[in-house]
Amino acid sequence: MRRRRAEKRQITPDVRYNSELVSRLITTLMERGKKSLAQRIVYGAFDIIADKRKELNPLEVYLQALENAKPRLEVKSRRVGGATYQVPVEVEPARQIAVGLRWIRDYASGRKGQPMMQALAAELLDCYDNTGNVVKKRDDTHKMAAANRAFAHYRW
Repeated sequence: MRRRRAEKRQITPDVRYNSELVSRLITTLMERGKKSLAQRIVYGAFDIIADKRKELNPLEVYLQALENAKPRLEVKSRRVGGATYQVPVEVEPARQIAVGLRWIRDYASGRKGQPMMQALAAELLDCYDNTGNVVKKRDDTHKMAAANRAFAHYRW
């Protein structure tokens, strides 16, 4: 270890759902410091989810979607001799959340032709149903890790 590790900042829960994970989603979506716009997008997406699936609580949909999006394993490049190996490693819980949120944001913004609110709602519902681009990305990441199991002894 080279330097001291930065201590984690306390995340303030969001105002509507009093949830730190919703606050993390808002922060992940935020661009150029426009937090109120990010809040409007997230809360609007939650309202759309509540309209589409009346029997479900939007917060529960979001939490289950995030659970389905989180990668458990990933590969990291490791140089040994002249060769570079893709070494499978387990993902820390904090990074699982960060990567899952980033994937949800990226694939939602990649849905062209619809407002971000609707795209985020659609992406969260897809993740909730264990379908869609984010779940495919997670499965591909897991397959890559499984395919490179032979190099697991290079883990550091």
